[in-house]
Amino acid sequence: MAEEQTPDIDERADPRPAHGGPLVPEAFAPPPPPRTKSFWLEPLGPQHNEADYAAWSSSIDHICATPGYPDGSWPHEMTSEENLADLRMHADHFARRLGFTYTVRSQSDDDVIGCVYIYPSSSPELDAEVQSWVRVSHAELDPVLWATVSDWVATTWPFREGRVNYAARG
Repeated sequence: MAEEQTPDIDERADPRPAHGGPLVPEAFAPPPPPRTKSFWLEPLGPQHNEADYAAWSSSIDHICATPGYPDGSWPHEMTSEENLADLRMHADHFARRLGFTYTVRSQSDDDVIGCVYIYPSSSPELDAEVQSWVRVSHAELDPVLWATVSDWVATTWPFREGRVNYAARG
């Protein structure tokens, strides 16, 4: 997948693809998210606020060091109420097919251990931007999550080969 530095997708209030078309075709239904022996994904929503807030707020330095978070605009300190507003925004984007955000849940205890974002690219040469993070207590799962999501996006989403930016893991 292509790599380039891009603005943080979480800061986009009403994201639109730079290429001028929709992020996904009108008839496209988001594919079932992947499940592994370690984690599973589900659409992120307000019901995840407490666990999501605990996950990222305990791992700010780790997330900032994760490939794909180049500019430091997120994560940043915020209240649980501000986080809830962000989760509502992501759920609205999902419902309107402007962007797709998934929470990453642990198979062992169902806790939130990370997040995956699929959003339009700000570059007309790309179809989408993908970002992901895991909480510091599950850092060993970051390359596994990246590989799983990379395959899922490449094989089940309607993006053209080589036109998705998802920062590789070392």
